[in-house]
Amino acid sequence: MAEITTQAGAAAQPRAPLSRGRVLAAAVALADEGGVDALSMRRIAQSLGVVPMALYKHVANKNELLDGMIDVLMGEIDPPAAGTDWKTAVRRRVLSARRMLLRHPWAPAVIESRVKARPTPTPAVLEYLDSMIGIFRSGGFSTDLVHHAMHVMGSRLLGFSQELFQDTPDGEPDPDAPPPEEMAARYPHLTELARAVAHDRRSVVGSGCDDQFEFEFALDLTLDGLERLRATA
Repeated sequence: MAEITTQAGAAAQPRAPLSRGRVLAAAVALADEGGVDALSMRRIAQSLGVVPMALYKHVANKNELLDGMIDVLMGEIDPPAAGTDWKTAVRRRVLSARRMLLRHPWAPAVIESRVKARPTPTPAVLEYLDSMIGIFRSGGFSTDLVHHAMHVMGSRLLGFSQELFQDTPDGEPDPDAPPPEEMAARYPHLTELARAVAHDRRSVVGSGCDDQFEFEFALDLTLDGLERLRATA
């Protein structure tokens, strides 16, 4: 009788309501388990014990699902360290981002593909990049030097090594992007940087950036660093 009562009590416990957060967490867990290519609405629904159609109240399609998953992962990166110099703060966050990616090996390809597919990164990525620019600015970097530093760092800011600043093939603006005034309020450092840099529409490294200058800047910075290492070896 006690066993029956216990089972009945367990059955009577209400199930947690479906939410966007639960859907994204389940999707991340499934991608960790079998890779993002095996991810489907049906599998996510099965893991949550709901019908697939229930998911579409929280994510409209696969692309929105992937964007939401990226934002979940960005939340795993450590916040900026207080009371440290700019170099320590940047290094710690980049290494935290790399640890996050090591926990989720599928993530770099998804981040890269979504950056290429949409002109405006997800809100969590924008917030992260804005905070990183803020660290450089607080460390005494000019907006011009921050611009070049962001190219040198590239996707290393997110823990892997691919060019972070990509345009969509047609270069059209993102229809889902917030209006300029909202962008300026939410991401002041990114806005400052975007307004300060010169634009060259033929650029391939970023929207309006000087390919040759950024290539030589990164090359010279790398060689200078190697020279310092050579001198101290």
